[in-house]
Amino acid sequence: MSGLAVVLGFLSVGIGFGLQHLTSNFIAGLMLLFEQHIQVGDRVTVGDKEGTMQEINIRSTTIRTLNNVALIVPNSEFISTTVTNWSHGDPRIRLEIDVGVSYDSDLDTVITCLLAAAREHPRVLKDPPPKVLHMGFGDSAWNMRLWAWVPTPEGRREIQSDLHCAIVRIFRQQGVEIPFPQRDLHVRTPIPIPLLTSRGPSLDSPAVHA
Repeated sequence: MSGLAVVLGFLSVGIGFGLQHLTSNFIAGLMLLFEQHIQVGDRVTVGDKEGTMQEINIRSTTIRTLNNVALIVPNSEFISTTVTNWSHGDPRIRLEIDVGVSYDSDLDTVITCLLAAAREHPRVLKDPPPKVLHMGFGDSAWNMRLWAWVPTPEGRREIQSDLHCAIVRIFRQQGVEIPFPQRDLHVRTPIPIPLLTSRGPSLDSPAVHA
């Protein structure tokens, strides 16, 4: 009987922990359904995983990742951790593209090229319009940043890649250089050192002549 009591005690502890997790997931599921901060079809990021909300159940939620893999996430994860909802409210997002250009470049030409690369892309919004900012002076380049708005978060990486390629092409057409990291090396005249031999300083050394 004492051994059975010990076994039942361990079972009760395990059942208690299981019911605790089950209850927390159940309550979190109700909060997701009633608050509707996250809905089916939203593009979300949980931890390091990004995907589309596919199904919200009482205990867990299914997310379809970018690699077309179903990710089963306990509902308590959406309450206890930070979740990025790319589609909540306004689905438009802003892309930020940083590029360095040579100090020898014409600044107005650089700005025109960056704006042209954004305006020519069919999925970049006209409103808000693209914008170019001068972010600072680097070691070997002006640090420029392009802002471009897209209508939805889906496909934003492909759009960003297209803009990178467009910037490279239009820079080459207009003769704008994206410089490599550069360092200036200053070489000073070496100080003459006497040549030492087994019999003392050499007769040809500067110290002897001095």
